Amino acid sequence: MSNSFEISFGADGLVPVIAQNIETNEVLMLAYADSAALSLTRETGLAHYFSRSRNKIWKKGETSGNIQHVDEIRVDCDGDAVLYIVSQTNNACHTGEMSCFHNQIEDVTSDNSSTSKFSIKPI
Repeated sequence: MSNSFEISFGADGLVPVIAQNIETNEVLMLAYADSAALSLTRETGLAHYFSRSRNKIWKKGETSGNIQHVDEIRVDCDGDAVLYIVSQTNNACHTGEMSCFHNQIEDVTSDNSSTSKFSIKPI
């Protein structure tokens, strides 16, 4: 049985998308998608996102070879975040790391402004 559900895209027309490794459950990356990118992902089985800096849709791995085959697309209970369950080819991060979340915050220095400085260590 299938139920209708609306995704709540932000004012910019985008929704955050987390990519998670199907084999390890590791969170690989966070990106954004518009309605067209989600449709392309569903149609092709390959992860598509919307680049905020280039203002266009991109297919993960198109130039790097770091392809994400999407096994499932899930939406959270509020409809304002999406989860791609993926089989990752090579690394997900453009730095060469498997996950974009490869640094751990050790210390935070805040001067009560809109920015904070963090000490990190690779994990």
